[in-house]
Amino acid sequence: MKLAQRIISLLSISIITIIFYNAILKTAPNPELQTHKGYKIKALKLPSGLNLAGERVPVEINDIKERMERELLVNTYWQSNGILLLKRVNRYFPILEPLLAKYNLPDDFKFLALAESGFTDETSSAGAAGIWHFMRTTGKEYGLEINENVDERYNIEKSTKVAAEYLIKAKEKLGSWTLAAAAYNAGNRGVSRRLEAQEVNNYYDVKLPDETERYIFRILALKEIITNPKKYGFIFDKEDLYTLKETRLVKVDTAISNLTLFAKEFGMNYKELKIHNPWLREHKLNNKSRRSYEIKIPLK
Repeated sequence: MKLAQRIISLLSISIITIIFYNAILKTAPNPELQTHKGYKIKALKLPSGLNLAGERVPVEINDIKERMERELLVNTYWQSNGILLLKRVNRYFPILEPLLAKYNLPDDFKFLALAESGFTDETSSAGAAGIWHFMRTTGKEYGLEINENVDERYNIEKSTKVAAEYLIKAKEKLGSWTLAAAAYNAGNRGVSRRLEAQEVNNYYDVKLPDETERYIFRILALKEIITNPKKYGFIFDKEDLYTLKETRLVKVDTAISNLTLFAKEFGMNYKELKIHNPWLREHKLNNKSRRSYEIKIPLK
């Protein structure tokens, strides 16, 4: 009998304890929810007047709207990448903008370069290199020097000139800047073949490979976010942005056997030399043909 009473007493205590803790859990703030209290994931409204190089985006078409929303959401909520891109454009846009104007390419194409490379010198898995991500064969076809010693795909001035030539020719062939941008991703032949097969003449009407179908919308999303960063939640101060030192040009028409020693002659180290001249791919400049190269020397 005493054993039964003891068991009943223990059960009563357990039940009271459970009720008590449940009451606490219901009234106490959830630490996890408190941590994220101010964080909200919002559906984004598409801005009016979306265009690429003045060519309107027909967002009234359902699939166009969905594809545009996808890229705007992905690039808005990939916050770490977004803030890095905002930092880098401050370094490279001032270089690109006058070059695009010089070569008669719409200013919007600086966002194509950003979409291609993120303004890094990394080579893609397919072998595309430089901020414009040229393939080796295309770069050579347009006159860039590309070998183990020198790779002008990494020369921002020369590669921008080639990108302009490519895009202007594509626009003349395909009829619009939007299709020219698509051809930059899929090739002139690839885009032309699909336009002809599907009997359409507009980027927004043609069915293209998945990568190319996202390509234009990624450029448009980056244009919108980079142009209006605070609207999409990116907050920063001017001093947070990356800059590039001003440089002067030194012409060289001979071989350089040791770029470390060459750099020291101009008061810098090898790393600084490579930062400003990434087209120099080895520790020397062979220059057997005695070409004239322009090497950037940072101003102190």
